Amino acid sequence: MLGNFKLLLESQKVFSSVLLLTILLAVGLAFFLRAASKDRTTIVDVYSPLPPIEVLNGIMNWLQERGWKNDGGDADQRVLRFHGNVASSPALAVFLSLLGGLGSSCLGLVIIQLFPVLSWWPLLLAVVGAPLAGFLYYRRSSRIESLELKLMNTEETSGCLLRLRAHRDELIAMELELANSLQMSSDGSLLSSPI
Repeated sequence: MLGNFKLLLESQKVFSSVLLLTILLAVGLAFFLRAASKDRTTIVDVYSPLPPIEVLNGIMNWLQERGWKNDGGDADQRVLRFHGNVASSPALAVFLSLLGGLGSSCLGLVIIQLFPVLSWWPLLLAVVGAPLAGFLYYRRSSRIESLELKLMNTEETSGCLLRLRAHRDELIAMELELANSLQMSSDGSLLSSPI
């Protein structure tokens, strides 16, 4: 009898540690969901030796091809504003739903082992966890992004100096695609950053 009690006590310790690890995995999934829909607005200065009107027209055409809409701007402050819809990735939503379902199933299995009286009911966590993870990502990552161009030139400088404020991925795409045609260059921090 004492041997059975020791065995039960040891198995409870094992399941408790597995429960702790499963909860830590759930916390990791929550942080992953948060990071996947995080705002990554960045400001970068770019320079082009071309005249400002040519650079601004080139950027405006490129933005309109990508679906950005002109929001107007402020002539006194030399600012142009654009907005565009950022769509969620359906593949990432499905992947996060799978992760949420698997994680919830694991948590349910651990709870069943710790509390066998509950029977199979804890497995219903998978029914909640799977769609919840994908839904949270899909809802939080679909948003309207803005892009702002500010002409930093003074009349005595040659070329065009712009300050761009937008989502980091959009700035990287702009830098890669317009570097040759508009001879745009920046300090390179966008392309060298690991984040």
